[in-house]
Amino acid sequence: LPTYNERENLPIIFYLLDKTFTEHQLEYQVVIVEDSSPDGTLQVAEALQNSYPSGRIKILKRKGKLGLGSAYLDGLKQADGERIIIMDADLSHHPKYIPTMIQTMEEQGVQIVSGTRYIPGQGGVYGWDLKRKITSRGANFLAHFFLNPQVSDLTGSFRLYDRRALQHILPRVQCTGYAFQMEIIVLARKEQYQIAEVPIVFVDRLYGESKLGPREIILYLQGLVHLFFHT
Repeated sequence: LPTYNERENLPIIFYLLDKTFTEHQLEYQVVIVEDSSPDGTLQVAEALQNSYPSGRIKILKRKGKLGLGSAYLDGLKQADGERIIIMDADLSHHPKYIPTMIQTMEEQGVQIVSGTRYIPGQGGVYGWDLKRKITSRGANFLAHFFLNPQVSDLTGSFRLYDRRALQHILPRVQCTGYAFQMEIIVLARKEQYQIAEVPIVFVDRLYGESKLGPREIILYLQGLVHLFFHT
């Protein structure tokens, strides 16, 4: 869980994670990568860590907002499991989909299972205004047109990875921001890793502000151009 200003959301998402894994009798560990949030997210994370069995929660404290890509890399080094779930801490990704993602990986023998908002009649979004919907749809349309990734939701970040596949792909990723997620899938396809999708409903964050802004959109477009010419 990469976090930045998620003080209100962190206790809720961890409760939902613990509830989901416990009900399905799944062993788990949560790695929180905390980028010096000014709102006290670290203190909330430490309180959660002290409330659960030793080793259940690991906290990686980083000096400054160092970016999503490096957060994943650093978090992977701390994680003990052979399967890695990467998701947002802002409640946009509900843990209830995780058991289905695990089942899909086991039954289909794939290395990546991606939560998708864009399987007609199944996935979806809730709480977005028209501008945000157009931005997301437009980003996915451009990605499909230029990159042909063969997945329906290239910019989503709710995914289950086989550890070895993720370790192989992450160090090679060059894009930042929202293009980071896109490049992971493009590289995975290039390396012939198998990818499956599970429909999810993406819910807009309850607390805090979205990190999507003009800078993120520019980084996405730059990443798209880079991948078109270099993959």
